[in-house]
Amino acid sequence: MLTPEQKQDLETQIRAFVGRPTGPPSVGRDLVNEPMIRQWCDAIGDANPVYLDPEAAARSVHGGIVAPPMMLQAWILEGWSMHRGHGEPRDEQQRLHKILTDAGYTGVLGTDTEQTFTRYLRPGDQVSAETVIADISEEKATGVGVGYFITTRTTFCDAKGIELGTMNFRVLKFIPKEAPQSAAANADAADAQPQKPTRIKPPLSHDNAWWWRAVAEGTLLPLQRCAQCQKLRHPPRPMCDDCGATQWDHIAASGRGALHSYTVIHHPRFPGYEFPILAALVDLPEGCRIVSNVVDCEPGALRIGMALQAFIHEDEDGFKLPLFRPAEPA
Repeated sequence: MLTPEQKQDLETQIRAFVGRPTGPPSVGRDLVNEPMIRQWCDAIGDANPVYLDPEAAARSVHGGIVAPPMMLQAWILEGWSMHRGHGEPRDEQQRLHKILTDAGYTGVLGTDTEQTFTRYLRPGDQVSAETVIADISEEKATGVGVGYFITTRTTFCDAKGIELGTMNFRVLKFIPKEAPQSAAANADAADAQPQKPTRIKPPLSHDNAWWWRAVAEGTLLPLQRCAQCQKLRHPPRPMCDDCGATQWDHIAASGRGALHSYTVIHHPRFPGYEFPILAALVDLPEGCRIVSNVVDCEPGALRIGMALQAFIHEDEDGFKLPLFRPAEPA
């Protein structure tokens, strides 16, 4: 608990960050190019011809290939290797977070993002981005604890300095709330063993709570289905991206799958997880894809196209989620 004097000093320190750039502008290492556009579209299943087909794109209002707007940030993202070996904060945003962490605000939670797109990117464009700490809220009491909402605003520009779009990203930096304990639990707290960390639980919303309930009740892979055009979609969302209908039901998938793509995650090491994590994009025979983890498999044994089988995994705290393992030979 901070004293009033410490709290005032903290407020003075953090307010000084508002309006500061987090660091020098980031410049994309590669120009916008068609191979990366194809890779992006393939990974997310976007077959829009203005992104992929030069002839169709030439006949469109764009007059040629353009990049999906949601790729805007992808052109300036740094690889993990750029962040290794830096024990001290590297920019103003990290310095701000360290000040709050040292004051006891150790939790961090992404809350929302808002993006605008000014124009489509075309092959040959070079993207740069400058991020500013736009706002720090008053201290707020939330469900996870007391903290500050920090908003950064990133402005993306082309090589001529003309704006391409913006992104407002907001996180909550908070003091984690202690879970309430019974009188008996408080009496035994001194003798209790530290609780083993568990997997981070997904935030439940109006759009996805049904999916997690279905898994908890034993449905292996619930797949949302448009009630109008019958297209399957995942993750769950309120509207069909094909026909725009908002009515839907769901089916249970077979559980079979094929490895479309994967990444082996070694860092950062969050408590509650076994590393390395084999994060996979899995093709389902029903006609859609799902992101999950592959278990019971060494990283070196993963092969694109390998057959996988889903199963429902239950954590020690009772949380259930579908994972995949290599399929048994036929």
